[in-house]
Amino acid sequence: MIRHLAKKTIFSVQPYVPGKPIDEVKRELGLRSVIKLASNENPYGPSPKALQALRRAAKDVNRYPDGGCFYLRQALAKRLKVSPEQIVFGNGSDEVIVLAVRVFVNPGDEVIIADPSFLIYGIASRIAGANVKAIPLKDFSYDLEGMKEAVTDKTRIIFLGNPDNPSGKYLTQKQLEDFLSGLREDILVFIDEAYYEYVRAKDYVDSLGLLKKHKNIIVTRTFSKMYGLAGLRIGYGVAGEEIIDCLNRIREPFNVNSLAQAAALACLADQAYYRTLARRIERQREVLYRGIRKLGLKYVESCTNFVLIDMRQDASGIAKALLGDGVIVRDMSAWGLKHFIRVTIGTEAENKRFLSALREVL
Repeated sequence: MIRHLAKKTIFSVQPYVPGKPIDEVKRELGLRSVIKLASNENPYGPSPKALQALRRAAKDVNRYPDGGCFYLRQALAKRLKVSPEQIVFGNGSDEVIVLAVRVFVNPGDEVIIADPSFLIYGIASRIAGANVKAIPLKDFSYDLEGMKEAVTDKTRIIFLGNPDNPSGKYLTQKQLEDFLSGLREDILVFIDEAYYEYVRAKDYVDSLGLLKKHKNIIVTRTFSKMYGLAGLRIGYGVAGEEIIDCLNRIREPFNVNSLAQAAALACLADQAYYRTLARRIERQREVLYRGIRKLGLKYVESCTNFVLIDMRQDASGIAKALLGDGVIVRDMSAWGLKHFIRVTIGTEAENKRFLSALREVL
């Protein structure tokens, strides 16, 4: 009866479907041992210092959190060499995406994304009533020229995942500088760097450096991936103070909980732990590459903690069969990649189990 009162634009989107939780798969399939390689999580967990900080912070959960994330803001600003007023925090970097669309996009405006890319870009934009222009990837890389050609007077936001999900590829300094050159300054260029901490490429873009010259950029990062705080939901955006002020005007007052703030602050103080994890992930990525090649399959080279694998057949059945073996991977049908699965790089034991299960399924 009340459905007709709902905002019409919500019916133009398919809801985002996250990877299945381990406990749900155990319960549904009656399995005792399940590994999850579907959501690009850190398989090793957060820094021990973060866990200690959580225990200390837990005793104060009867109090509302600091709505301005003061201590975390100061520490992050110092680390990034930006003003504290240039940072906005979100319930995951996803929330910053949604905030930006709510602030800058009106019904009938245009938003440009790559196809495929992170699904939330398109979902948030369509709910806002935007006309979404999806520019196909070229060899799994962004077609920046095509995206720039798609710009019109109605363009309000261009989303760039760097590195991108699901391809795992990155944009270079020169590519971004060339793209920004001549682009209208009233278009928000949203650079999503959720996998920033995994990149080792020397020509990777210095996005925060670009902020000094281009006032229409916002850069987002997260504590969910490398830092291992996916369950606490905390991310942030960095931009000029004018953009941040706009986002803060519609941000919920207590959108980042006190436990997330305490853990994130401790993570920043333990960079040695995360440098070790980055090296482990890099080594295990090569292990996956070798295993995939031995199976006669192809993959997209990645600079992240996940790998996109071409199964050369409809991959939904393969993902379902792996699930039956207690291995959760991402079926990429929702991205229009029906022949692909995406696999998070796990621990050595998890990667061996995945390759063994995949060999049996094939």
